[in-house]
Amino acid sequence: MDMTTVAIVIFIAAYALIISEKVHRTIVGIVGAMLMIIFGIISQETAIHHIDFNTLGLLMGMMIIVNITSETGLFNFLAIWSAKKVKAHPVKLLIALSLLTATCSALLDNVTTVLLTVPITFNIASQLKVDVKPFLMAQIISSNIGGTATLVGDPPNIMIGSAVGLSFMDFIYNLTLPVIIIFLVTVVIMVAMYGSKLHTHKELQDKVMRLNAKSQITDPVLMKKCLAVLAFTMSLFVLHNTLHLETATAALSGAGLLLLITYTHDEAMIAKVLSKIEWLAIFFFAGLFVLVGALVEMGVIKAMAAAALDATGGNVTAVALLILWMSAIASAFIDNIPFVATLIPLIKDMGAMGLANLEPMWWSLALGACLGGNGTLIGASANVVVASMAAQRGRPISFIEFMKTAFPLMILSIIISTAYIWLRYL
Repeated sequence: MDMTTVAIVIFIAAYALIISEKVHRTIVGIVGAMLMIIFGIISQETAIHHIDFNTLGLLMGMMIIVNITSETGLFNFLAIWSAKKVKAHPVKLLIALSLLTATCSALLDNVTTVLLTVPITFNIASQLKVDVKPFLMAQIISSNIGGTATLVGDPPNIMIGSAVGLSFMDFIYNLTLPVIIIFLVTVVIMVAMYGSKLHTHKELQDKVMRLNAKSQITDPVLMKKCLAVLAFTMSLFVLHNTLHLETATAALSGAGLLLLITYTHDEAMIAKVLSKIEWLAIFFFAGLFVLVGALVEMGVIKAMAAAALDATGGNVTAVALLILWMSAIASAFIDNIPFVATLIPLIKDMGAMGLANLEPMWWSLALGACLGGNGTLIGASANVVVASMAAQRGRPISFIEFMKTAFPLMILSIIISTAYIWLRYL
């Protein structure tokens, strides 16, 4: 067996185990990555190079900030405040949380958003004694839809913008309309799917309406420090291109600053905060980056993409729609970051070979890669983070359970995107 075949076998076996859930995905990620190195498919140095430490640093930095903020009672305050705004009605709450998540994901990034909103969701569901899973499903899907709209919302957009020279406003101008349409259609469908299951008792609603949200704040001084650091961190996210900073640097700067001004000498609290980082998600991502990196090194991803693009014969319409659908399906099952990194130079090469209009290719790639992340539980960073947080709170979301709901919604979003790309650019 040649090295390429071995790499493909290990990769398929790893994904089969993840889907079957016979072995925890974190263990599969670590063992799969090590097998790639042990069999000589990829060296340790190259494997480390393929791990996206910017993504991992962003995750860890925001987890630290969120963990310290949770000590203030702020999330309990937001849970009660949000519930009271919609009269503690579960279906209206599903819509409100979906809108909040999509908006924040567009302005910040989808991973940061779910880290901030999922604790609120668990608090609200606990107060109303309703199933938290429909809310989590809605937030995962909304986070990926919202993140599609802007340059900073999702890593593929950052990569495309950087490679092609597209501005923050270019993304808003070209992607906001389809994102709004897709979001509205998705929310309507999710309300139809879950509306009949989201019931609570009138006395629980009345109980929530009588609660004093402000009384939930247990440490006002610490809360002010957390909010100030959070505002500082978000400012760095918005300005990171101007300041030439990676998003991980912004997140870890905020985390370091918050630790410095809150627990300067308190070793026990520092250990407590760091222990609450979602290490299962972090190690799963690291393993997944190495697994996909091995396929990149073997030329598997590039060969698949090149063959698919070559099959279109250079027709602009065919190429644009193929990129949209190929990136969506691929991003549902493999991490979209290395896939997008492979397609960017291929699209540029097509321009150099005479393909006149590349604009629809870039927007097709952005829509496909970002929205495709909704297809499976491992399709996007936000999905894995929410799944990890849910499992730690005793409400695990299975791969198949998520896919049954999310994959058809993802396909629908790509159908809407196809109509948009066709009407606007082709």
